[in-house]
Amino acid sequence: MVSAKKRIWGWFFFDWASQPYHTVLLTFIYGPFFASVASAWLVSSGLDESAADAQAQSLWSMMLTISGLLIGFGAPLMGALADSSGRRRPWILGFSVLYVLGAAALWFTDPAGGNAFAMLLAFGLGFIGAEFALIFINAQLPSLISRDEIGKVSGSGFAFGYVGGLVALAIVLLFLAEQPDGRTLIGLTPGLGLFESGSFAGTRAVGPFTALWYLVFMIPYVMWVHEPKATRRTSFRAALGILGRSLRGLRHKRSLTSYLLSSMFYRDALNGLYGFGGVYANLVLDWSIVTIGIFGIVSGVAAAFFSWLGGKLDARLGPKPVITGAIWVLIGVVVLIVGMTRESLFGMPLAEGSRLPDILFFICGILIGGMGGTLQAASRTLMVRHCDPAAPTESFGLYGLSGRATSFMAPALIYVVTTATGSARFGVSPLIGLFLLGLVLLAFVKPEGEAHDP
Repeated sequence: MVSAKKRIWGWFFFDWASQPYHTVLLTFIYGPFFASVASAWLVSSGLDESAADAQAQSLWSMMLTISGLLIGFGAPLMGALADSSGRRRPWILGFSVLYVLGAAALWFTDPAGGNAFAMLLAFGLGFIGAEFALIFINAQLPSLISRDEIGKVSGSGFAFGYVGGLVALAIVLLFLAEQPDGRTLIGLTPGLGLFESGSFAGTRAVGPFTALWYLVFMIPYVMWVHEPKATRRTSFRAALGILGRSLRGLRHKRSLTSYLLSSMFYRDALNGLYGFGGVYANLVLDWSIVTIGIFGIVSGVAAAFFSWLGGKLDARLGPKPVITGAIWVLIGVVVLIVGMTRESLFGMPLAEGSRLPDILFFICGILIGGMGGTLQAASRTLMVRHCDPAAPTESFGLYGLSGRATSFMAPALIYVVTTATGSARFGVSPLIGLFLLGLVLLAFVKPEGEAHDP
């Protein structure tokens, strides 16, 4: 018999195992690497550097837009299918296969950019696997702990996951990712001399490394987090019925509906920051992949600390004020990013070679990581307060829908504005509007959840 403490730790290990897809691949190493590869490929085809940078960001936006659509509209159906049988583990393990295959395939990225579209497909496949698995993991939270402890456990889970992402990122920087001189951060040949120099093999190896990391650290989850045997068979027809009732019931749940809409916008904006922070640093500030990785470590430390601290504040103040404060800080971050270039700050010229943009963006990294982790943990707690105890996966499927149904919006808006202005910097400005929409709708959300409606 597995103890309750072990079950919680096993659940924590999913965050530890899965976080590198977001930290190492999406934000700090592979995303910027793909942007630099795609930009160089476009320059070789005849575009000037500025247009190539904008088009490279647009390609990345397109992949995240399509992936977001598939995740958003598939999430509630997946949740309903799981609730039709009462099982979640098989779905988690099934989508883990997509995670591993998608990540491992990134090894085959052509440094000349010849297979850019195939690699976008591979990345999207793994990203879909990671996001679908997370829906079922979130739905297990109410069965692990009492209601009063959910905020603390949710925050601790995110903190533990960010530490995992941080450790993975540090390993990548020390032993795999190349600096411009072809060596790692500590001067080693990538892969301890196993890889051919000049092929970016060390950076490409972050894909299979992330896949292996996931396989190893999912073992505690597999061993310690068990569910009762299924008493019902999975039924597509039953799932559609559950989903239909759930969607129709929203019109009677004003607080839940407002929360789903609010989180739809602010989580979309946050994912936009995660997806384009490293790309921005590479294309606008001309940072190397290793510098972006160091930036990621700073951001990861902040994310782990503030997720833990946010969990404490969540337990004391409730999740809603924590969410509100985090959003306001992130709005300030986006305003600063839009107003900053290598040469100027809000139109005021900087001295040639000024390091102020680098210092300010490192501060932005601390705030993005810290407030992003806090926002996600508190959001999960607020959703638990609104979910139906009889069908938690269905509820978190709707939560997944709210987080992904418009997840194409941030990448699509970034794509449109980047293309229209020809500027990767101005391209992130729509995130300000998405955060503000989330704040407006959050005003109609009851802090204690739908169960406290009269």
